[in-house]
Amino acid sequence: MDEMEGWPEESKEAAQLVIDKYGKPDESSDSVLIWNERGPWKRIVAYRDFDSHNFPAPHNDSVESFLKHEVATEKISDLAEFDGSVVVNRTRGELSARCHDEEANFLALNLASDIIKGEKTVKEAREYYAHEFLAYRKKEPTPYMEGLRFEPNGRRDADERVLSDEELQQAKRRARLSRTKEGGREMTRFDDPERPPFCPDCPPGA
Repeated sequence: MDEMEGWPEESKEAAQLVIDKYGKPDESSDSVLIWNERGPWKRIVAYRDFDSHNFPAPHNDSVESFLKHEVATEKISDLAEFDGSVVVNRTRGELSARCHDEEANFLALNLASDIIKGEKTVKEAREYYAHEFLAYRKKEPTPYMEGLRFEPNGRRDADERVLSDEELQQAKRRARLSRTKEGGREMTRFDDPERPPFCPDCPPGA
């Protein structure tokens, strides 16, 4: 594809795997390719720039698979400890994994689901990830890489408001007109950085 001209071979190879399975991307630029609503995924993004990742063994992360999936806030830190390439976007109601290929993303997200449901600890999930990572290279069964083992159930979470319109307006008014001491004189400052402060009680020219 012309869009991948100049991409590193590592990223180009990973993106080509997605093209081979899901066809041409729905959106593209010189730095990303995007597929929407393919397979079980809300979105797949192949990136030109890859990240080096040492867990469970050195490899490159350049393909991110997104699901609509809700994650309880108390589980987010566990997922971060499990795998830094597993990402929760609470506001969008998304859970994603970024690795070299879809199989590795299935593995990471299935284990993330086990952690969310309390079926595995972080330590157990990391140990199983390493086990199946090796099994894949030995051509042994890799059930967690074959597809999702859970049903995504995401919803957006816009969070809760804690500041009222009145509080915001009060803060804005105070920012417009605040008084401060400068050189022993009381000055009035404005929120406009181009407008200098002035001394309302000083004689003209002071």
